[in-house]
Amino acid sequence: MLSVDLAKRLRDAGLAWKPSPGDRFVLPDREMDDDVFVLSDMTIELHDMPNGQVIGFNGTTEWALDGVQKDEALWLPREDQLRALLGRTFQRLDRADGQYLVVTIIGGQASQARASDPEDAYGQALLDLIMYASVSPPVR
Repeated sequence: MLSVDLAKRLRDAGLAWKPSPGDRFVLPDREMDDDVFVLSDMTIELHDMPNGQVIGFNGTTEWALDGVQKDEALWLPREDQLRALLGRTFQRLDRADGQYLVVTIIGGQASQARASDPEDAYGQALLDLIMYASVSPPVR
């Protein structure tokens, strides 16, 4: 699973979340970073309210919480979502020396991101792509 630290770095770099069922998220800075929630059509739903999107916790008796603003939640993209966000820059996922290696082509150059977890490797590759796009002038 993508680490909370890397998810924060991706969010801070500009990765936008358009919540949909099956998405995983945490509520950081509430001493519950290890509690991962999943949007579903039954228990944790996204509601469009006049003041923004709210994640509603329906029927969760263990929580004294009805809902939180979407911006208070931190998205933990899954491997398939990260790979889709890499788009055509993604070349392959390898395993070497006990780590996962995501190879991408960024700016015409091969780039590698390594991590002990495949989602962290994909996440780091996506962060590299976002950072490259933010400092590189558009090609005309």
